[in-house]
Amino acid sequence: MKPIWIADDDQSIRFVLEKALQREQMPTRSFINPREVLAALDEEGEGPQVLVSDIRMPGGSGLELLEKVKARHPGLPVIIMTAFSDLDSAVSAFQGGAFEYLPKPFDLPKAVELIRRAVDESQREEVAQESITAAPEMLGQAPAMQDVFRAIGRLSQSNVTVLITGESGSGKELVARALHKHSPRANGPFVAINTAAIPKDLLESELFGHERGAFTGAQTMRRGRFEQAEGGTLFLDEIGDMPFDLQTRLLRVLSDGHFYRVGGHSAVKANVRVIAATHQDLEQRVKEGVFREDLFHRLNVIRLRLPALRERREDIAMLARHFLQQSARQLGVEPKRISDAALEKLGRFSFPGNVRQLENVCHWLTVMAPAQVIEPKDLPPEIGLAVGESAAAPVAAAPVPVGGAVDPLSAASGGVAPAAATDWESGLQAEAMSLLLSGRMDVWDELTRRFERKLILTALDNTRGRRIEAAHKLGIGRNTITRKIQELGLEE
Repeated sequence: MKPIWIADDDQSIRFVLEKALQREQMPTRSFINPREVLAALDEEGEGPQVLVSDIRMPGGSGLELLEKVKARHPGLPVIIMTAFSDLDSAVSAFQGGAFEYLPKPFDLPKAVELIRRAVDESQREEVAQESITAAPEMLGQAPAMQDVFRAIGRLSQSNVTVLITGESGSGKELVARALHKHSPRANGPFVAINTAAIPKDLLESELFGHERGAFTGAQTMRRGRFEQAEGGTLFLDEIGDMPFDLQTRLLRVLSDGHFYRVGGHSAVKANVRVIAATHQDLEQRVKEGVFREDLFHRLNVIRLRLPALRERREDIAMLARHFLQQSARQLGVEPKRISDAALEKLGRFSFPGNVRQLENVCHWLTVMAPAQVIEPKDLPPEIGLAVGESAAAPVAAAPVPVGGAVDPLSAASGGVAPAAATDWESGLQAEAMSLLLSGRMDVWDELTRRFERKLILTALDNTRGRRIEAAHKLGIGRNTITRKIQELGLEE
């Protein structure tokens, strides 16, 4: 174990802490000002296990020392001591990334206990950091994920078509990218398209391109995704939602390697490897008559099933630490650490949104968690409720994905228990923060639209579809609710 460094110009404080820590078998080293600490860091490079620093010392403040130490050793826990127990000092300490704030005079056993916690955290984070540093582009130690990695390895010299199945948010595009990266086509482009996200009328042109004048607005010839992926890989996400008539065209490309642009008369050769993905049961879609059986067999040459996160719970801790560091880098803030107790609680949650949901939770925690170390009480309320905690506990803001895939106002709907709606304003605040941090420039319009949509739908549900009664209860006019229903696309 590395020593605990103590920086304080008060000799009695240094003496008391040194003796108390030595009794706990923790080595120490003392300094009387920030200059000595920084000089020792320059000479030795490695740094201490934990730094305990006074906030006011001759030759510099503890907050300035905190800033300089964190720049060199971001994961080092720093405890700030001060006899000036004011709010500004506490806020400044935490903003600078301090592990904890310790006012003087302090109770010695409690101070030793705090330092012991910081030591445990430091040692645990060192191990976690080593794991993250050594991690590949995809993370996973669970046997189910190791099976996926082995499959990627076996396919590394192949150009065969692959079908990736798995629940939404489980990381299917990451697998597709890994297949491309470790294939003979790695130097070619990787082009992805979500077939469910593009309107049917535009999807054909997106895939195959169009000739000039093929339709109104086609002012120039446009290359489609197949041509853009020439020599590389085309990833067709949510293939189960592809319109039936386009399935025929896709089958033809996979069969003979040629296609026609929309409005074109000359065949274009496609030198492309196709990887498809879906969260749906394609066999069932075939039985229902909405997916071509011959296309299914053409795509289903090699199938990779990606496990849900609840099937690989042993990976949650590694992924959570990775996403916390990733979010901190994106936001330009100090990475938060997560306690074992909080990780244990996360591990018992089912994560219906899989890895994407865990990533969103970590992004929310980076913004909203009050302290540098995340404890169980800091986790979103639906996680606590889902793992069997009392629904009467105070409800904090729910995590919401950047981009708004989950409606923060869903608690206002008629099918949600009242306990989940006690703090919907915090949920709204969290979603607004996520959208603002994502760089969107239409946050007002986006949230207003979703708010109005949820409000009107709830009122109509309450009045069993009677618009005039719903408008009366909402306190708006009949013409207003009619116009809003049309604007928001709520017409049946």
